[in-house]
Amino acid sequence: MDNTTQRVIQHLRVLAAGQAAGSRLPPVRALMLEFGAGPVTVQRALDRLTHEGIIEAHPGRGTFVAGRAPDGAAVLADMAWQSVALGPGRSQAEALGALAHVPPPHAVPLNAGYLSEALQATSLLAAATTRALRRQGLWGRMPIEGLHALRAWFADAIGGSYRAHEVTICPGSQSALAASFRALANPGDPVLMESPTYIGAIAAARAAGLRPVPVPIDRDGVRPELLADAFRTSGARLFYCQPTYSNPTGAVLSAARRGAVLDLLREFGAFLIEDDWARDFQLDSGTPPPALAADDRDGHVVYVRSVTKCAAPGLRIGVICARGPAHARLRAARLTDDFFVPGLLQEIALQLLTAPSWPRHLRWLRAALRAQRDALVEALRTHLGPDCLAHVPEGGLHLWVRLPDGTVDEDVAATCARADILVSSGRHWFPGEPEAPFLRVGFAAIPAEAADDAIARLAAIIRG
Repeated sequence: MDNTTQRVIQHLRVLAAGQAAGSRLPPVRALMLEFGAGPVTVQRALDRLTHEGIIEAHPGRGTFVAGRAPDGAAVLADMAWQSVALGPGRSQAEALGALAHVPPPHAVPLNAGYLSEALQATSLLAAATTRALRRQGLWGRMPIEGLHALRAWFADAIGGSYRAHEVTICPGSQSALAASFRALANPGDPVLMESPTYIGAIAAARAAGLRPVPVPIDRDGVRPELLADAFRTSGARLFYCQPTYSNPTGAVLSAARRGAVLDLLREFGAFLIEDDWARDFQLDSGTPPPALAADDRDGHVVYVRSVTKCAAPGLRIGVICARGPAHARLRAARLTDDFFVPGLLQEIALQLLTAPSWPRHLRWLRAALRAQRDALVEALRTHLGPDCLAHVPEGGLHLWVRLPDGTVDEDVAATCARADILVSSGRHWFPGEPEAPFLRVGFAAIPAEAADDAIARLAAIIRG
């Protein structure tokens, strides 16, 4: 934090300490003039004091001294009884919450899992919303499974592996994953998970009462011999997998391993949750491999996909695809969650995805992300050395950065956060013990021209 920000913070602390709760503090413009500071610097100071509970900001009215007890000491409620009533917790979603937290405007979001606003399909969504509002029945009850036309679009986009009646619309892929873990296993059951893997899947599995069992991966995806050992020793009947551009490593399940994985599912009578979140993020030439579901004959694969990542965070539309009794179980799990996804949101998604402008947007988006990825790769190898990246993924939104031995990745992430550089500690992406210190660094929200400065600051913290 720079000296000017600290001076503004100290000035406001003194003012707040000497005034009654509810007293108005100087406006942003007055503080800018007094300290010769820009609006971002002043806002950074206000954000810090708001977080500490010293001031309260009311948009359109101003900034005020926060309420205090008459003697100046905080009056703390006694919440100890809740620990007894709640019992032991199952969900460990603190790290996921950190990723979901909206960063302040001045922060460097190297932990972002969503596109920056400059890359979102906002103009296309505005046009799609206008068209959607002309449709009848948007505010009525929707089918539990979702609009048939939208389900048919997903079925076609997956490549014909499913028919429309085997597709269920969900409010985003996180909801789809949570429903899948609840429907396909019982509390206390083991679930095999790639290691490392998506932090949201780990949290959803634990929230469902399942026991994650790690299965190591390399750049070619899960290792079939270790997957077989894990099925055999754990007795698991459920495996969570990201075969295409795995988050966080960017690994792709190789052609040589695809058949082996499907054979193991048949041998052990198990389900596979295929999280195909990054299918739209093929950044280099060529096309991503087909979904594993395309080669599944007997309903072992439950397929999850979303359009949220490639459109905008607010378009919470995803799907679960399944066959047989599993489909009925998943439909029931969705019913108990929220009945159905609002019709307006479904119709907006349908209008967006079926417009001629959508394929053009995806082509433009991939080119922009490729430039951002390449700039970040160059900066990382310049400032941290070539060994920090085992490989550069051909798709996805993230880079898996190896830290020097002996580095504590959580300490690095915490120090970076204090310097307004947001990165994700690698250990949270392992369902078991981490094999080494890593950081997940994302390029979805970092313009190419800002990459070198951001990584130079990160490298200075790592060296320190």
